Amino acid sequence: MALKKINWQTPLKLFDVAQTRQLEAIADLHNLSGYSLMEQAGLAVAQLAMAVKPFANCYWIFCGPGNNGGDGMEAAAQLHQRGQKVVVVLWQTQKRPADSEAALKKVLGLGIRIVSQLDSTHSISSSDLVIDALLGIGLRNQNTASENANIDEVPSMLAWIETAYQSDVDVLAVDIPSGLNANTGNFGDVSLRRASIQAAHTLQLLNAKPGCFTASGRDACGTLWLDALGSEALQRDLDAAARLNTLTQPKQQQSHASHKGTFGDVAVVGGESVQVRGMGMTGAVDLAALAALHAGAGRVMACYLNNDAYLATRPMEVMARSLEALDLQNGVVVCGCGGGIGIRKVLPKVLQESAQLVLDADALNAIAQDPWLEDLVRQRAAKNKPTVITPHPLEAARLLKTNTAQVQNDRLQAAQNLAQQLRCTVVLKGSGTLIAQAGETTVMNPTGSARLATGGTGDVLAGVLGARMAQGLNAFEAACSAVYEHGQAADNAPLTPTLTARALAQLIRAPQKAS
Repeated sequence: MALKKINWQTPLKLFDVAQTRQLEAIADLHNLSGYSLMEQAGLAVAQLAMAVKPFANCYWIFCGPGNNGGDGMEAAAQLHQRGQKVVVVLWQTQKRPADSEAALKKVLGLGIRIVSQLDSTHSISSSDLVIDALLGIGLRNQNTASENANIDEVPSMLAWIETAYQSDVDVLAVDIPSGLNANTGNFGDVSLRRASIQAAHTLQLLNAKPGCFTASGRDACGTLWLDALGSEALQRDLDAAARLNTLTQPKQQQSHASHKGTFGDVAVVGGESVQVRGMGMTGAVDLAALAALHAGAGRVMACYLNNDAYLATRPMEVMARSLEALDLQNGVVVCGCGGGIGIRKVLPKVLQESAQLVLDADALNAIAQDPWLEDLVRQRAAKNKPTVITPHPLEAARLLKTNTAQVQNDRLQAAQNLAQQLRCTVVLKGSGTLIAQAGETTVMNPTGSARLATGGTGDVLAGVLGARMAQGLNAFEAACSAVYEHGQAADNAPLTPTLTARALAQLIRAPQKAS
């Protein structure tokens, strides 16, 4: 496999920094091409640079002190040999890795122009292309110093990064935008969050990294590309930190002999009425139910927490049920949407009796406050009763007894910790939603955008998830499928000023018979 644009239809392993280092060592041992990995990387960078901006007036390559800088200098040599105008903006250091030092000698031997600082005589224009080869995965301990830069040099490095990412100049980042943590997708330095580090393109080398697909990475990386540098076969035998989500089709497909029982039952429990605290939330149940209907569930039932809530405006196809009338042993229960404080009273029954369960919103807040309820969640795994929880970062923080900043600092680890703690499937919502379960490689979702940042879209996700479980997918498969479809529906929605949750629910589609 050569250079390719990453798409969301192809399965893709994501390797963290430690795993990448391991892969580098193995790839070096098995390299039969006659060219070093750095030379191969430089060629890939040069090829992509000329593809995305073939008529650039000048290619400005910012090269740091480590291997990422070496990749940049190899790219400079390749571009120069193809007749392109190149300027290397070189971070000065007394020590470079051996391959990087060899690349520098090559640049010097070719007479490529090198500058060590930018001033009024070195003007970068919008017709140029900047190549960011400053740090890559060499980011150390969440600080923007690389493996070969002293910590007291960090302020200068920050200034270089900000200079590289001028607002009117396209940037191609080598491996990962400088300052971005390849594992977590967060910027290690607070000041960089304000610097609008946004590459037009990011070329991941050797393997794909989780940080490009979650948290700030989704905005910072721009269009993602990958060149595995001939390591595809080696990657198949290595465990990955995560994998990219792809669409999972429900097991049951529509046929002429189908009936409403074929596609399962979904019951949505929640919806505190306005009379309780002056904050009516019955609409959350309606949205989840509407989503389950459009996702193709055979029967959908709404169970509002207060009797007067039965008068709520629900889809006509949705049946109203009291909790006592629900058959919790069959179908899937979606519990917590708009549940308020009243959800605490019904949770013991729901947790102990439901055959399959999706826990959302206020159900999660109640569990976070009650060790007994938390233990009931864990007991479900021992009884082979599937459970999926769908927290946003604040709800996840409450369950983990930490704060939102800590959850967002390492979303991958937070999702995995929750899965271990509660022995269930976890859907940690946010930029690059994560699906985690013990014994499974954590899945990172590529679909969705800020258009989902409106009230009620989480209820829609819970409804779709319930429908997919009712249709025969196991908890992990259902979570992966629902999250992908939910984000895809938002991505494909008409470009209106606001995407409402109701409109989103109506864009969900029931599975069709495979052709």
